[in-house]
Amino acid sequence: MDYFLQILGPLLQGTAVTLQVFLITLALAVPLGLALALIRISRFRTASTAVSGYIWLMRGTPLMLQMLFIYFALPFVPVIGVRLPDFPAAIVAFTLNYAAYFAEIFRAGIQSVGRGQHEAAQVLGLNYAQTMRRIVLPQMIKRILPPMSNETITLVKDTSLIYVLAMNDLLRAARGLVQRDFTTMPFVVAAAFYLLMTLVLTWGFMRLEKKYAVYDD
Repeated sequence: MDYFLQILGPLLQGTAVTLQVFLITLALAVPLGLALALIRISRFRTASTAVSGYIWLMRGTPLMLQMLFIYFALPFVPVIGVRLPDFPAAIVAFTLNYAAYFAEIFRAGIQSVGRGQHEAAQVLGLNYAQTMRRIVLPQMIKRILPPMSNETITLVKDTSLIYVLAMNDLLRAARGLVQRDFTTMPFVVAAAFYLLMTLVLTWGFMRLEKKYAVYDD
């Protein structure tokens, strides 16, 4: 118990970094993903094709590679040439990557709503924005909750990748303690922290599914 209390402080500090990356990424990637999904299904062929290519690129290359590119290679890219500190670089990489995954989830959710409901909305005099806000999006939310839950839980675990940028997240803090004290106990405690975070997310999404059950067909 004494050793547990001794390592709790550093692990909590690492957890704070992990949660910061998770929450900021989620806050940025969800609206960006929705915007990309709407562009992808739009009638603007050029924009839709560009978004499709972006999604293919982000989903087809490893997140770690994208993070390393933004941190190490971006400063040498002509015209851009921007050097980002480790934390902003991680946020940009995570946001761009997860926005692509969220975009596909949103696209599938929007397209799962029957075309007849769009036509009914037009008969009622609703424009495109009103149709999306009042009819399509409420039903979409209910249908995308399971895949969004899976992707969000994956995001929690993927935050451990910021270790490659020498950021002191939960995993890096645990590894430092293991190397210092020659015991695997910090890894066990870190695993418990990750499990607790995913448990909270699972519970939250279950509550959301019950809330939006009113939109069942």
